[in-house]
Amino acid sequence: MDFEQYLNLSNGHIMKLLHIDSSILGDASASRQLTREVVATLRVADADLQLTYRDLSKDVTAHLSGGTFAAKGTPAEERNLAQKLEVELSETILNEFMASDVIVIGAPMYNFSVPTQLKFWIDQISVAGVTFRYSEKGPEGLAKGKRVIIVSTSGGKHAGGATGVGHEDYLKVVFGFLGITDIEVIRADGLNYGPDAKDAGFAAARASIVNLTSALAAA
Repeated sequence: MDFEQYLNLSNGHIMKLLHIDSSILGDASASRQLTREVVATLRVADADLQLTYRDLSKDVTAHLSGGTFAAKGTPAEERNLAQKLEVELSETILNEFMASDVIVIGAPMYNFSVPTQLKFWIDQISVAGVTFRYSEKGPEGLAKGKRVIIVSTSGGKHAGGATGVGHEDYLKVVFGFLGITDIEVIRADGLNYGPDAKDAGFAAARASIVNLTSALAAA
């Protein structure tokens, strides 16, 4: 399903967009700046778009642990306050993902991978029997029909090389495993190579953002 089809979903369906930021740098974050631009572009193209925003740097204060599984395995009426809050966040994150048509994800590179906050979010949406399942024929993704737009930022240039495997490649593998085949990467890299390289990185990312809606702009 291409972008134009998403904006013209049949039967009066309102497109639901999930905007995820994971950078810990606040207003100084390159990925946050670019995810805002992606979302703004999508909202201009579809005024009825329904937006859900989640800032993982604020929402995620713990990570997947034995306590997480213990909380989910404890009957609701027996959970303590911490367990209730953990399960509530986990279920909300999963429901947001499942309800969305398009997911825009800010994914800066930290030490050759994604922020731990983003890894936590991935752990919450990777649920056997909900977003994937195993059968005699092997794994099957159950979150089909969604579009993922990854806003990838990095100080160096890693895409396509060994040092990029744990970043963009990892994210593509995860979402592919969940059944999502429509994955777009908006990349701004080389941001720490000097002012000219930084400007070039942002320019390349913004050119990709323009391409997201080029078909609509020409219509």
